[in-house]
Amino acid sequence: MPRRLALTAVVSLAALATAVPASIATASGPASSGPVLSAVPTTGPFAAARPALGPLPLPVPSLPGFLDGGQGTGSGEADEVLTRLTVSVENTGVARADGTFELECGPTGGSHPRGQAACDRLAEAGATRAGRQELFRATPEGTMCTMIHGGDATARIVGTWEGRAVDTTASRLDGCEIARWNSLVPVLPDVR
Repeated sequence: MPRRLALTAVVSLAALATAVPASIATASGPASSGPVLSAVPTTGPFAAARPALGPLPLPVPSLPGFLDGGQGTGSGEADEVLTRLTVSVENTGVARADGTFELECGPTGGSHPRGQAACDRLAEAGATRAGRQELFRATPEGTMCTMIHGGDATARIVGTWEGRAVDTTASRLDGCEIARWNSLVPVLPDVR
């Protein structure tokens, strides 16, 4: 326990050493009566040169289009497409479902046959942390899956989703893959 307290004190002093500029640590001059006590270490490993602190330079973002008087000079995220996917589907047994389709969300665009519904599904999944983590993740190695064959359909999805890189494949070879495929409908065609 004493070792933990000592470690906590050392870490706290290190944090203070970087947070308090040297000009504040001591004061001398006609108005002062000498050095002022400070929590900043003056000897030892934490007495090394401290960075000069001051206001951090922050970029000032331009106003979004609706706040700049409608001039449209803002460079807000509304102009950027954060989701752009290429969906390639084969062997579904449905002629219109097979092919390669482009999907863009925000605003909806591309050649995907159900673009708006697919973007809505992606937005729904992106609204939850579990959805963001699980939507495009492959079935973990060693997962026990039912041996149900859902068909020979395969798909590959490549691109960006909410600014994150996506490169995944899906099939209907067993129960886990069928469930994964179904969770991606309507990004992938419904071939049940």
